[in-house]
Amino acid sequence: MPPKVADRGSGQEVTYKSNVTAIFFLGFSNNEKFNICLFFMLLLMYFLTLGENFLIIILVSYNKSLHYPMYLFLTQLSVSDIMLTIDIIPNMLNIVLNERPSISFSGCITQLYFFGLPVGFECFLLTVMSYDRYLAICSPLHYASIMNQAFCGKLILASWLLSCSISLIFVISICQLHFCGPDTIDHFFCDLEPLLKLSCSDVSMVQIEASIISIPDIVIPFILTVVSYMYIVVTILKIPSFSGRLKSFSTCSSHLTVVSMYYGTLTIMYVLRNEDQSQTISRILAVMYTVLTPFLNPFIYCLKNKDIKEAYKNIVYNQRAYFSTSGLRFR
Repeated sequence: MPPKVADRGSGQEVTYKSNVTAIFFLGFSNNEKFNICLFFMLLLMYFLTLGENFLIIILVSYNKSLHYPMYLFLTQLSVSDIMLTIDIIPNMLNIVLNERPSISFSGCITQLYFFGLPVGFECFLLTVMSYDRYLAICSPLHYASIMNQAFCGKLILASWLLSCSISLIFVISICQLHFCGPDTIDHFFCDLEPLLKLSCSDVSMVQIEASIISIPDIVIPFILTVVSYMYIVVTILKIPSFSGRLKSFSTCSSHLTVVSMYYGTLTIMYVLRNEDQSQTISRILAVMYTVLTPFLNPFIYCLKNKDIKEAYKNIVYNQRAYFSTSGLRFR
């Protein structure tokens, strides 16, 4: 016998079967030229994002001069961005190319999990990185003794475990719901709110749970990050020379840029969002933190970083020397 659930708003009981096996996406536009341009732009950003972040991981891994906490955290940020990119963009490419594309229900749940995992991890990691900058600027004499390799490893492991647990809680809660239709999402990936709209169950408890979990996942990390930068700004302002203040600020300017961009889009998308907000604006905001942020992070952190540039030049020089020597031996 099929389960019964109270129909919201009518006060009557309705009978249904949880029969949604596939979820469809509405897509971006009916304009073929726009979709073709969007496809190639997304494809280019996909390969560039993966290439940039893999390059950072390789440079830090194989260059001993970069074996410092800041660069170790940077590789973890790249891992997180790679996970988010692989989770989101291939599905977007399918949506752009095909009319009324679909994903299996289990695939949708999997995508939601691997979306929440890197998003939550990046919140924790940005907080850890702000603490790293706080120690480097506000307590430089104790930096080396506190930020050792073992402590950095524990911070990274704790960030991954917390984000895995939080994302798993969301998935388990959603799996307890019943879905009987509609089966169409007006979005380009399986986000929490669009998915809840498809449920025939009472989703109020899941929404309350999401609000409660967002406190340790987003709110507390953001507050800790702000507090760290308050101490950093106060310390920098106490430096007597302008060049000293500028040099100290430059060490955390890249991280501050990423924090502002990341939390800014998340806040507008999930905290300040209202029912009158158009789907176009929602999509643009979602593209910013799922596609644009992973693409821009390597540029923001590495464009003016002399250590990264030097490591890249060394690898290129060593590779040229190796192939040159191999060629001579071959001849």
